[in-house]
Amino acid sequence: QVQLVESGGGLVQPGGSLRLSCAASGRIFSNYAMGWFRQATGKEREFVAAIRWSTGSAYNADSVKGRFIISRDNAKNTVYLQMNSLKPEDTAIYYCAASRDMYYYKLISSEKEYNYWGQGTQVTVFS
Repeated sequence: QVQLVESGGGLVQPGGSLRLSCAASGRIFSNYAMGWFRQATGKEREFVAAIRWSTGSAYNADSVKGRFIISRDNAKNTVYLQMNSLKPEDTAIYYCAASRDMYYYKLISSEKEYNYWGQGTQVTVFS
C-alpha cells in the first residue's frame, strides 16, 4: 500500500511559479510511475505530467510543455512538479498519483492506470 501526500499549492499571480511536492510512503518499485493530474471546477480530471520511477523518463501534457517540469527524488520517495509561467487556466486541484505497474504498453497519461491517489492540493492563479 502506498500513501501519497501533496503539498505546495497556493495562490499565485499569472506568470508566477509554484512547486508541488508529493511524498510517497511505502516502497516504490522500479515499475512504478508517478503522475500529476488536475481538475478544474466543472471539468473532468486531466493528465498533467508523469515520470517513470526507474528511468526518470518524463511525459507532459501539451498544455504544460515548456512550463511545467516533473522530477523525482528516489531517496526521498518524492515527486515534484515545478510550475512556471502559470496562467489562470492552470487553476485547479492538483492530484498526485502512483501506478505500481506502468509497463510500456500502458498509457501513462490515463488515470485508469494509476492505483493510488493523493488528496489533492489547490492551485489558484489569479490576476
